[in-house]
Amino acid sequence: MVAPLDTQRLNETPEGIELGLRLAGPVPRALALALDILIRIGLYLALLPLLALGEVGLGLTLLAVFLLEWFYPVLFELRSGATPGKRALGLTVVHDDGTPVGLSASMVRNLLRVVDFLPIFYGFGLLSTLIDPDFRRLGDLAAGTLVIHAEPGRRATKRRATLTDPDSRPPPALPLETQRAILAFVERAPQLSLERRIELAELLTAAEGLRGAPALARVEGWAAWLAEGCSREDSA
Repeated sequence: MVAPLDTQRLNETPEGIELGLRLAGPVPRALALALDILIRIGLYLALLPLLALGEVGLGLTLLAVFLLEWFYPVLFELRSGATPGKRALGLTVVHDDGTPVGLSASMVRNLLRVVDFLPIFYGFGLLSTLIDPDFRRLGDLAAGTLVIHAEPGRRATKRRATLTDPDSRPPPALPLETQRAILAFVERAPQLSLERRIELAELLTAAEGLRGAPALARVEGWAAWLAEGCSREDSA
């Protein structure tokens, strides 16, 4: 079944291909936040035995609480794109162009949680997600990030082309812009559902009349061939 498009954000690549991202609304984001809070509470409780060490234990506990509160989300976002709470809800954090979130953006969006929290329990953050068409809180607006649904099976199938694989050879005299579009499509494929990848692949293979999974496999083969520089060898 094709995913509903009402929370779909379309990004156009420099090559003119529109790629869709399924935006996460306030409800799944709030549930993910609640799970992360519960996880952090559990970690805080695990630190209580340190208080038996007196002032040294108190200092270590406060340091650990500080690191957990501010760097817990940054660590997980840089490692896998999502905190445990977000991952449990099938969400991930990306730049607003669909690329994986980087260190500076993750730091900004998480440091500004203190503003989103105002005036009480993420009041400003909730208001921002309700007003913004992309459901971004203030930290997302400042960092240029989005929270999206990570589609099942979103990892692209990697297929390595060889010089003797005829199905991987792109059509003769393939325009440079089309070659770039093919490479951009496969590079951003992990952000797309399987249905969306097939839909875009069918556009690229329309001249051959391929549809469905064969169209996707053909485009992935072309991309692998182009990435290995086979197109340049053919034109030599």
